[in-house]
Amino acid sequence: MEFEDKVILITGSGSGIGQVTAHLFAKEGGTVVVADINEKGGHETVKQITAAGGKSSFINVDVADYASVENLINKVIQQFGRLDIAVNNAGVLGDLARTAETSLDTWNKVMAVNASGVFYCLKLEIQQMLKQGAGIIVNTASIAGLRGLPNNLAYTASKHAVVGMTKTAAMEYARYHIRINAVCPVFTTTPMFDPKAINQISAGLSDKLKASVPMKRFANPVEIAHTIVWLCSEKASFITGHAIPIDGGLTA
Repeated sequence: MEFEDKVILITGSGSGIGQVTAHLFAKEGGTVVVADINEKGGHETVKQITAAGGKSSFINVDVADYASVENLINKVIQQFGRLDIAVNNAGVLGDLARTAETSLDTWNKVMAVNASGVFYCLKLEIQQMLKQGAGIIVNTASIAGLRGLPNNLAYTASKHAVVGMTKTAAMEYARYHIRINAVCPVFTTTPMFDPKAINQISAGLSDKLKASVPMKRFANPVEIAHTIVWLCSEKASFITGHAIPIDGGLTA
């Protein structure tokens, strides 16, 4: 029960990596605040956690809206009095297209959620953690934050931004006992990355992506979640400012 008495906020935890991460933290005794724009998914995550004997509550948030993120953090503090751990996981993929064909709508939406959304969360979470004298933050980036990813300009740009923000903020606040890291997953089987849907865009694309991974498979959400939970534990107490690939060897 490593996270007993800890308050953990996870954005984008109504499904996928965020949902699995919420379950793991709750299993280890944490009080998990599920935050998502998808109310149905968010309430379902809370229902699953509480049914298993865990502690959880849901707060609706649109991370692309600063006022909504402000409301989220204020509600967390009003309800629980503190914020020990934050996982900034909410993200979108956007339409697949080459750079010259990338629409302005795709660029604006992906950057608003994946880049500005992480910045808004970081800004307000750090302010609260400074008041407390400590805290831990993990941002969900991607291998697309460490390398190029053709046909995904906006997504790649946004995830490079997440890695840059992670490193900069970690250096700024390490002396204040706030650790900030990022995880960089490879293609992971979640609602956002559905191999069948990928194949509908281009026949055989899913198999090609899988073949590009040295371990010859996609990641499972629980593999990403375990890394996030580990980064927030005392076992990782001297790790900050890193963007950790979880990629079956792809970026090697």
